[in-house]
Amino acid sequence: MTSATEQPVPAAPRLIATDLDGTLLRDDKTVSDRTIAALAAAEEAGIEVFFVTGRPARWMDVVSDHVHGHGLAICANGAAVADLHDGGRLLKVRGLERPIALDVVHTLRAAAPGTSFAVELATGIHYEPAYPPFHLDPGATVAMAEKLLHEETPGAGAPVLKVLAHHGDMAPDAFLALARTVAGDRASFTRSSPTALLEVSGPGVSKASTLELCCAERGISAAEVVAFGDMPNDVEMLSWAGTSYAMGNAHPAALAAASGRTVTNNEDGVAVVIERIIAERARLRVER
Repeated sequence: MTSATEQPVPAAPRLIATDLDGTLLRDDKTVSDRTIAALAAAEEAGIEVFFVTGRPARWMDVVSDHVHGHGLAICANGAAVADLHDGGRLLKVRGLERPIALDVVHTLRAAAPGTSFAVELATGIHYEPAYPPFHLDPGATVAMAEKLLHEETPGAGAPVLKVLAHHGDMAPDAFLALARTVAGDRASFTRSSPTALLEVSGPGVSKASTLELCCAERGISAAEVVAFGDMPNDVEMLSWAGTSYAMGNAHPAALAAASGRTVTNNEDGVAVVIERIIAERARLRVER
């Protein structure tokens, strides 16, 4: 792995795919002026920018003012593609079937007693009484997962984007490894929180697989993508992209998956690389 100042940047990427929390956003959940300018410069240079996040579409207000061009974002770890120019309207959903979700819940309850669950629907989140409450979602239903995943309540007919599983005592990576061992044949498991909080998606659903679909629709190859991330839920995307950077604050799994490394999110690591890409383009234009 090389650093942001050592690794040659691609001269002609067509798309930048960046995670948000711990990557594009600073720890206070803001986008710095430097990063805002870099994103605008990339779009002006004809490079599409995709925000690719574990956040649901309704939590995209932190970057909605900085979306240019197409206005699309990949949300919920690849379970949804949202149009941020249209209030976060979901254009594509890759859901988790409710029977599979229930099976995963029962399996994790048996394998890791004390696990509590939340259900992220296309219409909002709902959670069990023991689950850490979501203060950003005061309208959530509180009930056991079996009721939350019933076909009739809540949000009848709303697709399940992901199930979240929280354990108060287990180490985060140990919890993830256990879940993949006991139920990895039925769903996709990852994590993005520093706590033992797992995110469960449909089989084959990840940031990478949905990004690949979106790129294919635009005739963009993996080699033309530059990706940024910091946590296990970014690993597949960092591995898939032709050029990828783990943040200086990244989890070891993200560092191992990326082809390069930039500085931390609080040091505007994404902007540092974008600025180098824009400068390299300008240099090549002069040489020609």
